[in-house]
Amino acid sequence: MGKQEWKPGNMLYPLPAVMVSCADKAGNSNILTVAWAGTVCSNPPMVSISVRPERYSYAMLQETGEFVINLTTQKLAFATDLCGVKSGRDTDKWKEAHLTPVPGKAVKVPLIKESPVSLECRVRQAMALGSHTMFVAEVVSVSVDEAYLDKNNRFHLEKADPICYSHGMYFALGKAIGKFGYSVAKKKK
Repeated sequence: MGKQEWKPGNMLYPLPAVMVSCADKAGNSNILTVAWAGTVCSNPPMVSISVRPERYSYAMLQETGEFVINLTTQKLAFATDLCGVKSGRDTDKWKEAHLTPVPGKAVKVPLIKESPVSLECRVRQAMALGSHTMFVAEVVSVSVDEAYLDKNNRFHLEKADPICYSHGMYFALGKAIGKFGYSVAKKKK
C-alpha cells in the first residue's frame, strides 16, 4: 500500500490539549481549550498559542497580553472539553467545570489549581495569520503540583495521566519508552 495525497491541512498531531486562562484589565477571567500550543524557544523560555479572533477570550488576550497555559490530565478531560465547547460569553467556566482559580505569581491571570503544571506567560508578539492569531509569549513563571514530585524534587508528569489532542479526539499518553537519545546511546561492552 502507498500513501494517499490529501489537500494541505494541519496534520501535525498529537498536540497538547491545554486550558488557557486569561483575564481582562477589570479582572474578569475565562478559560479556553487550545490544541494549537507549542514551544518556541528555550532561552528565553517562550511558547505560542493560536486563537481565532471570534473567540470570547481573544479580546482579553489582546487587552492584557497575559495568559496561563494549564496542562490537562485524564481527570480534567471533562473540564478540558467543556472549556472548548462552551463560550465564556454565556458560561462561567470556572464554576461549571469545577475548577479553582489561583492568583498568578507573575501575571494578573489566575492559574487553574487542578492543573499539574501552569505556565504564566506574557505576550511578546501577536501575528494574525489567517483563521488564527498566534500569540508568542515569554514564560515568566512556572507552577507545578507537588503531588507529582519525587523525593529528589524531580517532576513526573506521567503520573498525572496527561492527555493530548489528535484530529478531533482526545488521547491518553502512553508509557515512557526511553529518555532523549536512549536508542542511539553507546552501549557498554
